[in-house]
Amino acid sequence: MKRPMMKTPPLTRDQVRRVDQIAMDQWGMLGIVVMENAGRGAAEIIASISRGGQVLILCGKGNNGGDGYVMARHLQIAGIDCQIVAVGNANQLPSDARTNAEIAAAAGIPIEVVDQETADLASLRGRFDRADLIVDALLGTGAQGDPRGIYATLVNAANASDATTIALDIPTGLDCDSGKPGSPTFRADHTITFVAAKVGFSAAQAADYLGTVHEVGIGVPRQVIAQAIAADDSAQK
Repeated sequence: MKRPMMKTPPLTRDQVRRVDQIAMDQWGMLGIVVMENAGRGAAEIIASISRGGQVLILCGKGNNGGDGYVMARHLQIAGIDCQIVAVGNANQLPSDARTNAEIAAAAGIPIEVVDQETADLASLRGRFDRADLIVDALLGTGAQGDPRGIYATLVNAANASDATTIALDIPTGLDCDSGKPGSPTFRADHTITFVAAKVGFSAAQAADYLGTVHEVGIGVPRQVIAQAIAADDSAQK
């Protein structure tokens, strides 16, 4: 008989950060392995949602963007047509994200690099219009406040699209802890969240931006998650 999976409680922003820190510093897990697990898990869900059209992935400058590059590679392997709109060049990314951006480029996945000053809005609108599915890998749980500049431009373009929308870990603009939506906030039909749901997801004001929530494990042992939660509880006493 298959055992039911134990449910991980929703995590705060600080707990998410501690999970990563403990996994790498105390358990010896490599960040690039965790990123690979996240991106591959997300790709499997997206492959099950995709109706076979083009997938447009919006990648930010942090590790959330790195997850997007991994996901793009696995979608390409699965035979799904995908393209990337990237905020910033690969050399502006953290190490693990940069590695995966370079692999995606070497694999021949089309990548358009944009910023607020040089973005070709007409070209971007064309990309959004052609997409059947748009993935938000722009900002992660650590982000606070309203998306600005090119991030806001991309979120607004996605929200104006008729494509199915998917957020990686958390919709850009939604606060991890409070669930308060910023202006703008990516409006997702599906949210693929890593390790566990986030505390802010239970807020009534978050519901319109999350869509269906899918939880994806990233290979982190349950003891790591328990340590992160316990450390947070101790810090608050």
